[in-house]
Amino acid sequence: MGTNDAWMTQSSDADSEPLADDNFSADEPSAPAPKRRRTASASAKSAAPKEPKAPKPPRAAPRSDFRIAEQPSFVLHSYPYRETSLVLDVFSRDHGRVALVAKGAKRPHSALRGVLQTFQPLGLSWTGKGEVRTLTQAEWVGGMLPLAGDALLCGFYVNELLVKFCAREDAHPALFNHYVLTLSRLAHGEPALHVLRSFERVLLRETGYAMALNKTITRQPVLADRKYVFDPERGVREASDELPSQWPVISGQTLLDMELDDYSRPQTAAQSKTLMRFLLNVYLGGTPLATRQILIDLQNL
Repeated sequence: MGTNDAWMTQSSDADSEPLADDNFSADEPSAPAPKRRRTASASAKSAAPKEPKAPKPPRAAPRSDFRIAEQPSFVLHSYPYRETSLVLDVFSRDHGRVALVAKGAKRPHSALRGVLQTFQPLGLSWTGKGEVRTLTQAEWVGGMLPLAGDALLCGFYVNELLVKFCAREDAHPALFNHYVLTLSRLAHGEPALHVLRSFERVLLRETGYAMALNKTITRQPVLADRKYVFDPERGVREASDELPSQWPVISGQTLLDMELDDYSRPQTAAQSKTLMRFLLNVYLGGTPLATRQILIDLQNL
């Protein structure tokens, strides 16, 4: 697909080289020495030279997220901050979504100006321990085709899903790797409907929402010729007039195809779209997705 497979795998220690950070010091002030008790011979002892106190070694900086170097990442979204800077919403492989401030990125001659683009693999370094960290370095990794046309709109839809479903600093390396695969598939012109259904399934699975589609809530196998609904709280159930009417009725064949990530059947493609639209709306509490509406209007989703 044109992706860099080595870049998608987990590194052994990506942040072993610390970066300079003016706002953080690894050396904490030493605790005051305990007071000596005065005894009867204290006056005699006062004449003797005092032994110098051994200095306490500085405490080592904890291995934490204070300094991160060359982390595989993508920019999901950015917005202006003050006159010359940007705040970035970044999806990283080992640290999940992180907010970074890119100081001076809007200046005409900033080295960051042409690097911090969406849908491009980057190696990002940052420092800090607050809610918004400070970007210290950004390097374009390359190896992926750019998105254009409908694929570009689908990419923005995928980014919006990541922002909505992924909590800050909650690592999802498997989802990160599938995101890379999704961008590559879109860039190579694969059917957007198939690519997006596949990504939505992985997104729900990795964020704790997805349940098996080949078994019912009573642990019975799903049969291709039967009709089912998907209970958002429990999973697959056989269709019944007693169940909520807003739950879309899905064929067993569609559920089995989705479990195998196969959207080649026209019925599976249509019903999976209806089902995923319903589930995403439920899990987002009815919050609309701006990019989905655009894609619906363009009849691409």
